[in-house]
Amino acid sequence: MTTTQAPTTSRQRLLDALNHRQPDRIPVDFGGSPVTGIHVSCVAQLRDYFGLDHHPVKVIEPFQMLGEVEDDLRHALGVDVKAIPGRKTMFGFENANWKPWSLNGLPVLVGGEFNTTEAENGDILIYPEGDITALPSGRMPKGFHFFDAIIRQNHFDPEHLDPADNLEEFGPLKETDIDNIAADVQAAQGTGYGLFANFGGSALGDIALVPAVNLKDPRGIRDVTEWYVSTRSRRDYIHKIYARQTEIALGNLQRIYARIGNSIDILFLCGTDFGTQSSSFCSVSTFRDLWLPYYKQLCDWIHSNTTWKIFKHSCGSSERFFDSMIEAGIDIVNPVQCSAAGMEPEGLKAKYGDRVTFWGGGVDTQQILPFGTPDQVREQVIERCRIFAPGGGFVFNTIHNIQAGTPVANILAMLDALRSLS
Repeated sequence: MTTTQAPTTSRQRLLDALNHRQPDRIPVDFGGSPVTGIHVSCVAQLRDYFGLDHHPVKVIEPFQMLGEVEDDLRHALGVDVKAIPGRKTMFGFENANWKPWSLNGLPVLVGGEFNTTEAENGDILIYPEGDITALPSGRMPKGFHFFDAIIRQNHFDPEHLDPADNLEEFGPLKETDIDNIAADVQAAQGTGYGLFANFGGSALGDIALVPAVNLKDPRGIRDVTEWYVSTRSRRDYIHKIYARQTEIALGNLQRIYARIGNSIDILFLCGTDFGTQSSSFCSVSTFRDLWLPYYKQLCDWIHSNTTWKIFKHSCGSSERFFDSMIEAGIDIVNPVQCSAAGMEPEGLKAKYGDRVTFWGGGVDTQQILPFGTPDQVREQVIERCRIFAPGGGFVFNTIHNIQAGTPVANILAMLDALRSLS
């Protein structure tokens, strides 16, 4: 009697890779998180190429203008991951009550409270919670493809700083928020995909969040430069923020886990960038003093009580922090920016490949994918997979989101290269 083995599900493929077992093929993510997505214009072009149902694409992350990767496109792209995002956007309004909008002539759908005005120079201004009576919190320069934060540091008094001001966007979740998370997780169960959750609240010092584009009139330190200076000159103040934020996040995670258990596979912990193109924003000793203790508190609770794997995003030259991140309990590093100093793929795999999963690094999104030839894209994808994939510990994704203007031919070359390795 012969038996046939059941085909590997996307979720099992992902778990094999995360547990450093060789999967049947390299697991793939596009659209699982705000740092592994696809610009809405590219999503629209891919839907057209694959002959999928033609309709305006939903902008699910309006700050970066990322498009929704629906199930039909997820299947066409060979994706193994499904997102469980928060219901509110970075601008503080819900992705609900969808309405039409035009991005440089491309029809898209945006949330009902995605409200904009046009500045005299043609820039597009967007508003916190969609309230156009408030000051705008984001600006899309004319002809551009995503928003930049507008700094609104209107209540800064360096002699009377209160950590509570930099915590006003963080707090215990409402019961309705927990209900929504549980409902979203339940709806995604049984799909066969690995589930990637972004509950929010644990992003310690994420510079994208410091300006608080979701708040109508933020208090505290909200200027990017002032924040970086404060990590050095006001470290006690930053410690107080992180300590309280960690306490709040742990309380929220405990309540979430009580409702959903081990139904998700990956948790997005934090998107704070520590690397630049050639160096870093802080020293390793500063990281170990200011971030490591709080990351460790969060990771220790998660690993002691759940089966969730912990995902940490940090662009740039981040290798110097990997040992400390692993010590904290971080399981996954992203985006693996191989073009930055000290981020050579061979060295990363040899030194850390058995201790952490590389989620990203599959192809460069600064030069090769947007500006190279299809052959150059294929060559880099195959080479990166050859280095990162053996023994598991690798999930294919581009280095950060696929940006607007990326030729569809190059995206298809990337997918063809992946399929050739299956």
